[in-house]
Amino acid sequence: MCLNGRRGGADGACVPLSPEALAEAAALAVTAGATDIHVHPRTPCGQDSLSPRVVAATVEAIRARVAVPVGVTTGAWTEPDPAARLERLRGWRAPLPDHASVNWHEEGAEELAAGLIALGVRVEAGIWSGTDAAARFAASPLGPKVLRVLAEVTDPDPDTAPESARRLLADLGPAHGRPVLLHGEEGGAWPVLRLAGRLGLATRIGLEDTLLLPDGGPAASNAQLVTEGLLQYRSAAEGRDSSNG
Repeated sequence: MCLNGRRGGADGACVPLSPEALAEAAALAVTAGATDIHVHPRTPCGQDSLSPRVVAATVEAIRARVAVPVGVTTGAWTEPDPAARLERLRGWRAPLPDHASVNWHEEGAEELAAGLIALGVRVEAGIWSGTDAAARFAASPLGPKVLRVLAEVTDPDPDTAPESARRLLADLGPAHGRPVLLHGEEGGAWPVLRLAGRLGLATRIGLEDTLLLPDGGPAASNAQLVTEGLLQYRSAAEGRDSSNG
């Protein structure tokens, strides 16, 4: 599940930002059923950061509260210069995250992924819809080495996001035989989660993806999103099973 993403204080008090708040949110989400944590470490002023100190403090705080894998972002917005981004992560020290997402359409993705693998940090290959990431990943020699593929549907329209998701999955093809985690964002978050349930794919939900519950009401916490997400996913999966029976 995804605790905060690029959201900030303007998105509401329920968005965790500090290491302590992220750790508390992670603990509650795991109690609700989350089995993996994705987080954007923040500086004290609230900026996404790849700083070794910031990443270590965040991972350490979360690990003190949960026993599930903890992953972080390496998105280009954390450090626009690819060389500087790579240098940042090369400075990471224990405690290291279990995995880190690499957006394959961003400049320097291959080098970043190789750097993470060299550190012993597993890679989630972020493949965004509407980009050439799927083609780049298909040609990547690192493809068989990644932990999984994050099929990220950037279409926020609830009516069209499922079809955008299907096109993205078709573009991905066999994805080097790696597991695929399918998820959406904003208005597309819940329809894509239900599609993942129908297709039997892994998925995620959290305040990074949406601030709203399926009925349109505001989510009070990541834990509430996880609880509702499990209900929605299981209901969709049961529908799949019934249609196959």
